[in-house]
Amino acid sequence: MRGEEKMKIKEMAQISLLLAIGFILHLITPGYGAGMKPDLLIAMLFVIILLKRDFKASLLAGGVAGIIAALTTTFPAGQIPNLIDKLTTSLVVFLLVKLLADRMPNIVTAGIIGALGTLVSGTVFLLSALALVGIPAPFEVLFVTVVIPAAVANTIGLIVLYPLVVFSKKVVDGSRPQQVTK
Repeated sequence: MRGEEKMKIKEMAQISLLLAIGFILHLITPGYGAGMKPDLLIAMLFVIILLKRDFKASLLAGGVAGIIAALTTTFPAGQIPNLIDKLTTSLVVFLLVKLLADRMPNIVTAGIIGALGTLVSGTVFLLSALALVGIPAPFEVLFVTVVIPAAVANTIGLIVLYPLVVFSKKVVDGSRPQQVTK
């Protein structure tokens, strides 16, 4: 196997692992607010986009996250809105990362992405659900009770998770921190 193919496989494995972690977080998060729940899978999608900074990888991860969210949604008929939301959000967040990444520290970028990305995701989800299947409560109520708390949770989550994932990636890639010897 050539080095380039090995790298692609390694990158795909990392994306898959991060999405699997996001899937588990998505599954164990309890629903509230008319069948909605904060989408912690999206936080892992943001970590992937921040790490990879690659258009194809971002859209692929967004599509897979959309499928996972569609299969596990507690929102009535939320499958199509989840697909629309994750693909749209991955594109918007990719563009935000390209715009912000080299202009400020990574931790600040991660916090901004957590907040803005989740607001975009929630808005796109609610608007597409409203247009396609209807929503069980007024848009404003769902935005305030579900989207804003999710944005706060994802902002905090990204500020904590992103540096941990970056550190673990460095360890796995071979730039292990020096160990103290006796």
